[in-house]
Amino acid sequence: MVSHGPAADEARAEVRDIIAEKGHTVDLARRVLARLDRAFNEEALVETPFLQQAMGDLRAALEQDEGQKLGGKSAEAARFILRAISRGLDEA
Repeated sequence: MVSHGPAADEARAEVRDIIAEKGHTVDLARRVLARLDRAFNEEALVETPFLQQAMGDLRAALEQDEGQKLGGKSAEAARFILRAISRGLDEA
């Protein structure tokens, strides 16, 4: 079931705008996760199995130990997953 209405359109646009911003991919990924969580909590978007999986994968890519900096493979994985999330938003 696809979400419709202004709140859904706004949530999709904001997520895509964050993904398109210039900046460190890890920081952008965290912001995307926060925005998607908010959209699901507010019921602006329906959480699809694909987005659940993609968000779980993104969270795993962003896990770090205390004091560890993320980059390299984590950033590469986050970029790939963010593109997939952007494509999957139309089904949410």
